[in-house]
Amino acid sequence: MRRLPWTSLIIIGAMIFMAVFAPVLTPHSPTDQTLSDKLKPPFWEEGGSTKYLLGTDIFGRDVLTRMFYGARVSLIVTALALSVGGGVGLLIGIVSGYVGGRLDSFLMRLVDAAFAFPAILFALLLAVTMGQGMKTLVIAISILLWAGFARVVRGEVLALKERDFVALAKVHGCSPARIMATHILPNVLNTFMVLVTLNIGVVIVAEASLSFLGAGIPPPTPSWGLMVAEGRGKITSAWWLSLIPGIAITMVVLAFNLFGDWLRDRLDPKLRQL
Repeated sequence: MRRLPWTSLIIIGAMIFMAVFAPVLTPHSPTDQTLSDKLKPPFWEEGGSTKYLLGTDIFGRDVLTRMFYGARVSLIVTALALSVGGGVGLLIGIVSGYVGGRLDSFLMRLVDAAFAFPAILFALLLAVTMGQGMKTLVIAISILLWAGFARVVRGEVLALKERDFVALAKVHGCSPARIMATHILPNVLNTFMVLVTLNIGVVIVAEASLSFLGAGIPPPTPSWGLMVAEGRGKITSAWWLSLIPGIAITMVVLAFNLFGDWLRDRLDPKLRQL
């Protein structure tokens, strides 16, 4: 059995710690502007100060403080999007796989259509019609996610419904709804949790990408993707504005992906015996 991915867990724990305790970790505000201190470099660079450990942006806002609050935004969007998108995909996958027939064909065509539609374009259309904000982000990312969950869960259900315990439940007169809720659902939760873990990185990248394109979190609310976008015009003279949040996004996404791989192996009985 593979050892715990301690590096990934430390990075994930650090992100959660920053998000939860952001108000007490720094004396600065993530939105207040101090133009006299704009574009201060990190403390180890010439002209830097320990007052702003990671420097300031073009409006004099502390980069480290915005990183803390940006982590909070990323976690909230991730939790909401996975709850909505994952929950819808789980429900559709179970119903489609168990009921079968025309309903299964219809739902799978919806899944195919969802995969074919460009999610970024849909998110931009939502931003135009509904405006920027967390609600727009969650809806767009949920639509991006649900089809993947539905397809994988359906495949699991197709195998489970042929098992003896489902046949016995039918013999005892259990309704389809009860079978799906009490016999099918518990047996697909392991797969569902692995999918959730593996898609956390996808959601974080999607949130950052949409914020970068102007379809996500509106300024001045801090978001890692928005911070990258705001600093792209100063990449040669103020590299820390884009590079620091970019490194944070890369590290967190990689950490969640590695943890998801470990969890998948841990929950697989065949691999657990190795």
